[in-house]
Amino acid sequence: MFTPPGFEQRSVKTSLGEMVYYTAASAPWLSEDAAAREQERETLVFLHGFGGGSSAYEWSKVYPAFAADYRIVAPDLIGWGRSNHPARNYRIDDYLTTITELISQTCSGGAYAIASSLTAAFTIRLAISRPDLFKSLILTTPSGLADFGDNYANTLFAQLAGVPILDRLFYTAGVANKNGIRSFLEQRQFANPNRVYEEIVDAYLESALQKNAEYAALSFVRGDLSFDLSLYVPQLTVPTAIIWGRKSQFTSPEVGQRLANLNPQAIQFFERLEDVGLTPQLELPAVTIGLIRKFLQRLG
Repeated sequence: MFTPPGFEQRSVKTSLGEMVYYTAASAPWLSEDAAAREQERETLVFLHGFGGGSSAYEWSKVYPAFAADYRIVAPDLIGWGRSNHPARNYRIDDYLTTITELISQTCSGGAYAIASSLTAAFTIRLAISRPDLFKSLILTTPSGLADFGDNYANTLFAQLAGVPILDRLFYTAGVANKNGIRSFLEQRQFANPNRVYEEIVDAYLESALQKNAEYAALSFVRGDLSFDLSLYVPQLTVPTAIIWGRKSQFTSPEVGQRLANLNPQAIQFFERLEDVGLTPQLELPAVTIGLIRKFLQRLG
């Protein structure tokens, strides 16, 4: 997977295995003196969403813009990217636990969390149970995929993905090949297919081809990780901003606004982006960077 200049791969041990993360380690971000003081800087944690071939690459066009001012932690979550891929049916608690372990081991004094889609929904739950881990949340398209009782797991697609043998055929034909990834990105994930370029496809494909990568992806596609986020949002106390692509095909901005309206005390900003799909951080990274900077100041 693509690693930005000046960043290196490190890892922590979690209860499900080794979790890789990327952090600034050398020029142009750190001099030798600055590297010695790296632990003193505020930490931004960038958490990628789920889907075939997902990884920390999803944020790699964004997080270098903050490396001069913040300490960056951008993990490949368990089951994705270069992290360990246990052969198991993944559950929500697997990610709540391992993300907590990551932040506890890499961030002292709390982190600013920037998270995407289903992982952003998990982050809301973590901020409710462990508010000490977070200073603020900046979330793109947070959804539990069962919000307000509309459960993705009940769809025909999710149920077909749960059929043995058929599920592996689906992964091989639809996810673990270049044409399948490009088609999904152009038709479902991005609002504008012309913004999908070769490096993005290659990065998703490399992650999708890792040994046992199908386990996490199929757990997601089956709906095993879905939950109703609307039941949790009213309990949130950590200051939060939400960015939502108006053309997100998986959860509409209207649902996002309903979620935000459940707790205006905590969710202080809700920003809709025109002509953007599920991942503004890949589709319009410069705009996403600008919004993150704005919200870091205002939530702070």
